[in-house]
Amino acid sequence: MASFDITNKIESQHLDNGINTAKKELLTRYDLKDSGSNIEYDSKNKTIKITSDIDMHAESIVDILISRCIKQNVDAKSFDLTEKPYPSGKTVIKTIKIKEGIDKETAKKIIKKIKDSGLKVQASIMDDIIRVTAKKIDDLQGVISLCRTEDFGVPLQYVNMKS
Repeated sequence: MASFDITNKIESQHLDNGINTAKKELLTRYDLKDSGSNIEYDSKNKTIKITSDIDMHAESIVDILISRCIKQNVDAKSFDLTEKPYPSGKTVIKTIKIKEGIDKETAKKIIKKIKDSGLKVQASIMDDIIRVTAKKIDDLQGVISLCRTEDFGVPLQYVNMKS
């Protein structure tokens, strides 16, 4: 039986490079140079903390961060931007969570889409990955092309193809 895994994994080195280039740009941008802005990355909790003096600067820093990470091949869907900036004294703090892995609701949507397609495959949830098995590799390739056409809100990678 042929199989592969659907996952959402971010390469930490690419993310780190994107954050470091965004920090360098903060130091050189005229409008942000003296604003006391900062970017901190917490690799344990997978969060990025942005501090600035006003909301507008915080949003500019988010745009810089995302554009620099995209250039380092980190998908923009990997960032959870739903949290609003909140004031803390004279500064504004914005926390961005990094989405890694596939949550249960998204995994259920993906499996439902696969089953509704009519392909002769079996899909199962294993922690934060989805394992898809079939008798033919052509069916697995059909699943990959099906998942690429749909937007599930997270970037998907297709790994461990075995025949």
